[in-house]
Order: sequence, then C-alpha cells, then structure tokens
Amino acid sequence: MRTLPWTPGERPLMLAPMQGITNRAVRQVFVQWVRPDVVFTEFMRVKPGAAPGDAGRLSQGDLDDARAQEHGVPLVVQLIGRDLGPLVEAARAAQDAGAIHLNLNMGCPYGRMNVGCGGGMLERPEALPEILGALRQTILGTFSIKVRAGYDDPEQIFSLLPLFESVGVDFLVLHARTVAQRYEGFADHALTARVVKQTRVPVIANGDINTAEGGARVLEQTGAAGLMLGRGALRDPVLFERLRGRAPGTPSAGEVVRAHQRYLRALAERYGAIFCGDAQVLAKLKSSLAVMESPEQPGPFKALRKAKTVAAFCEAIEALDEA
Repeated sequence: MRTLPWTPGERPLMLAPMQGITNRAVRQVFVQWVRPDVVFTEFMRVKPGAAPGDAGRLSQGDLDDARAQEHGVPLVVQLIGRDLGPLVEAARAAQDAGAIHLNLNMGCPYGRMNVGCGGGMLERPEALPEILGALRQTILGTFSIKVRAGYDDPEQIFSLLPLFESVGVDFLVLHARTVAQRYEGFADHALTARVVKQTRVPVIANGDINTAEGGARVLEQTGAAGLMLGRGALRDPVLFERLRGRAPGTPSAGEVVRAHQRYLRALAERYGAIFCGDAQVLAKLKSSLAVMESPEQPGPFKALRKAKTVAAFCEAIEALDEA
C-alpha cells in the first residue's frame, strides 16, 4: 500500500499550487513559518514536442524542483499536459529526479496557454481512462488528481469518480467550481460533501477557504479528508496555525499587517538569492500582491505596487502599518 503524504488519521492542511506564485521561495517561507502538512509545486508544463523518450518533457528548472520533500514537508509534484506519451515520460523524469508524490492538474481554468490541458481535459473525458491508467502504472508513489467539479456541468465529477477509483488514484483535490466559472461566484462545498459520500478516495476540499471559521465549517460539513489553502493562505499566512488552534481564530487588522510584513520581508530576501537583477526580483515580488489583497479590504499595497526598486519596495513594506 502506498504511503499518503500525510500522517494517517490526521486531516492535512495543504498549501495550494498557484501558478506564478508558489515557487520554491514561497514554499520555503511557508514551511519555515507555519509548516503546512503538504506543499505542491507550481504545475510543471509537459512539453508535447520533444522526441519520444526524451526526458526534456520537463524543463531543467522543473526537474530541479522535483523531490520528495521541501525542508522535511512532503512535496507533491504537479504535472499539466494533455497527451498520454508525454505525460508518462514526464512522470518518469520527475520520479528519476526524486519525486515520490505526483499530481495531475485537471482543474486549471486558463486554457489559452495550455490548450486541452488542466481543466480542458474535462472536455474530452473519453481520453481519460487510457491516460490515467498509464500514469497509474508509471507512478510508483502516490498519484493524485486536482480537479474541478466539471468543465461546465458541476455534476460531471460524479461520472468520473468510478474511473478514479478503478484506476487507483490515491487522493483527489476538489475545487468545487466548474472550469467555466474560473474564480467567479463561490465554491460549492455542498457538492464537496456529496462527492465525499460517493467515493472511497480521500477528498481534499479546495476553494474559498479564507478563514479559520470557514475552514472548520467545510471540514465539519463535508467530511473531507483535509483542506487545501490557496488565496486564503496568501492573504493570511497564519491561517494554517489558526485552523490548528495555535493562533487566534480571527486576526486583528494589526496582526494581518504584521503577517504581511513578515511574509514580504522573507520573500524579498529569498528572491534576492534565486532571481537575477533588481527588475526581476521586483517583478516577482509584485506578482504576489494581486492574490494577497482581500476583496473586502482593497488597496493596502498601493505603495508597494508603485515601488521602482527592490529597496523602495522594502521601505514600503515597513510603512504598511502606517497606511
């Protein structure tokens, strides 16, 4: 029996993969500060054009990120692709590089750059049995799927559950929206509860988990095996500890500001070590701001966005508590 990337009997709190955001530096900040139970890589694009058998299905940067753990926390390597052969070759390459937990992205709603990949795979369900079966045979460790409720029909997930079970998927991460919804509306965790009841595969609930109260409610009402935190964790990095009962359930405005300062300071330090040049570091820092800003409290990062240098950005971090 394959070992899941969390302790049996526990309900893991996972850091979501967010493309362009949760890179190695971000994962390290979270691991060293609030230690999620599981972390994911950003999705690794599987190149369709390489020659058969070519390990170049994944970039060297992706292969460098393929490992079993991130500073002692189980790391799940996420692949995104559309065709059987390249996906199988990429899974082999990731495993050869050290990965033991692999995930297939079947939920990303942005198909312009990844046509037919991610959530686009739900438009051709007839291809899934062969693809998933081949991946299961190839992947020696755990094989999980991150999936939306459906492409444009939220009931589609129920037609897929028997396939996931028969193939031997180890766990699902369910974002309870359709692909067509993108991030509009709200995640329907009543649907999550129905999925949990209809499958023996462990289901991790994902989508709109922004507070400790909300996360606890999702766990209680759905019976999910655990939670995946994305934008909620970027807006409040201490959310992991709040859900564990180790920090106040509802932070004050001052606590949120101090958390943002700590997070951005740590990120600026790490980005300076892994990216080249002031402009690149500044661009990467600013890319985090869009997902950190809460819809209920827009505008706290205005000075950070206007910063022209990393030094000015860091000065603006210290001035956040004065805003």
